[in-house]
Amino acid sequence: MVEVSTEAIASLAQYYDQPLRCFTFGDFQLPPMVEEFEEILGCPLGGRRPYLFTGFYPSLARISKIVQISGQELDHGKQVRNGVVGIPRKCLEAKVRTLVGRGEWASFIDILALLIFGGFLFPNVDGLVDLAAIDAFLAYHDHKESPVVAMLADLYDTFDRRCEKSSTRIVCCTPALYVLLVSHLFRQKVRHACPLESHQSCTEKGGENWD
Repeated sequence: MVEVSTEAIASLAQYYDQPLRCFTFGDFQLPPMVEEFEEILGCPLGGRRPYLFTGFYPSLARISKIVQISGQELDHGKQVRNGVVGIPRKCLEAKVRTLVGRGEWASFIDILALLIFGGFLFPNVDGLVDLAAIDAFLAYHDHKESPVVAMLADLYDTFDRRCEKSSTRIVCCTPALYVLLVSHLFRQKVRHACPLESHQSCTEKGGENWD
């Protein structure tokens, strides 16, 4: 688990160069790359298709099969916040606790993965796992489609909107972004191939010096 400094992310956001789609620091530029995010997330694209939104959200019946909650209960419990439709996190977390008590580990893992998609990879509204995040999860679960490209698109969209409206909140995958930035910005004697290893090396040594 990576502990993210929200203050660092907010400070570094000012260096995002919207026309060039990268972070510009003095004499060098740092563009978020697909390959690096594959390493950070442990989800190599390889021969997988990248996840692309088809324009249609999954039905409650399809979601019901994964979360082990009836379609009627999902329909009753779903919420709309700021125009975003989704399932409350607390509803899924309660189901996870029930599954642990029953020892139903396969379903437990599925819902835990869905919570990760909704809360860390594709966060949108606090406390809500929205249909967009659920659709990305189902594409990964059912067809092994990679979410990396979609996550990068979400990152760029967030920062583009932040440039246009300075009050826009950063809601992209901040743990992965934080690992990427720290692994490049702190001076290291050895540069690891994986940004996550570089991040761990920096944090273990205190990460005092910047490039």
